[in-house]
Amino acid sequence: MKKTTVVIPNWNGIDYIRECLDSLRNQDTDDFLTLVIDNASEDGSDLVIEREYPEVRLERMPENLGFSGGVNEGITRTETPYVLLLNNDVACDPGFVRSLTEAIEKSPKIFSVSARMVNYRERDLLDDCGDLYTVLGWGAQRGVGQKVTDQRYLKPEKVFSACAGAAIYRTEVFSEIGLFDTDHFAYLEDIDVGYRARIYGYENRYEPSAVVYHWGSASSGAVKYNDFKVRISARNNIYLCYKNMPGFYRGLNAFPLWLGRALKRRFFKGLGFQEAYDQGIREGYEKRKSTKKVPYSPKHFLNYLRIEGELIGNTFVYFAEYLRRH
Repeated sequence: MKKTTVVIPNWNGIDYIRECLDSLRNQDTDDFLTLVIDNASEDGSDLVIEREYPEVRLERMPENLGFSGGVNEGITRTETPYVLLLNNDVACDPGFVRSLTEAIEKSPKIFSVSARMVNYRERDLLDDCGDLYTVLGWGAQRGVGQKVTDQRYLKPEKVFSACAGAAIYRTEVFSEIGLFDTDHFAYLEDIDVGYRARIYGYENRYEPSAVVYHWGSASSGAVKYNDFKVRISARNNIYLCYKNMPGFYRGLNAFPLWLGRALKRRFFKGLGFQEAYDQGIREGYEKRKSTKKVPYSPKHFLNYLRIEGELIGNTFVYFAEYLRRH
């Protein structure tokens, strides 16, 4: 039996899917399966996969389920101990799958391991080294825009959550904490599932020897911001807080969360996206009570305390990285 199933959600990925699948063909291990979940592509990329990559299992969805829905379809079809989620707009180094598999095998308490994502266009810059979440309610790509030679990102370590664009997960843990939240559709869904794992006492880690080169936003638009991204991200930020923070915890963080939203609103107003941001916040508040909340348990209280300390620390890390980039 293979150890790992690589799950790739694909939607109109005709410009990227060949390079992604070719890089998997060139891995230095064959101890994995490849499953593509096609989200009703209209550009013929599903036909390319079917015709040119017979070793790949292709499952066609009747509609676009988004990232969350697509990867859930892959996870529920996975029979291996580990599931490796991969964006269709990445190219993998030959040791990528092996490195992530070896990293997650080091401890049964590891839920996920995030890869070292490098900017495809500017290969001297990092794109993501595991994700951060801050006390301001901001999710962020750890290491984004930093030099690939920066020693801070060349050692394995714990991170708040893995970036699901290139990360491996322990399949059995999903039955305990739940799958990716389809209410998210896309954006922050990986921080959400990583947050849940932390509440239940699992670890998320970063493995720098597992390298991919990432185009970024291939499906939703290559520009850094657009109305869709701003609205969905703002909405999902509300979901993220209400799902994972018990009432007392939200009360403790009420001021920094309010401050974080006020600063974001001001930022997006300056870019001309205030209306999209406000709409996302409204949607989040309107639907927050119907989100799939993580039930509070006293046995997780110490985990909440550890998470709170990390949220505070991550805020300083976020601003330090911002200053280095600028």
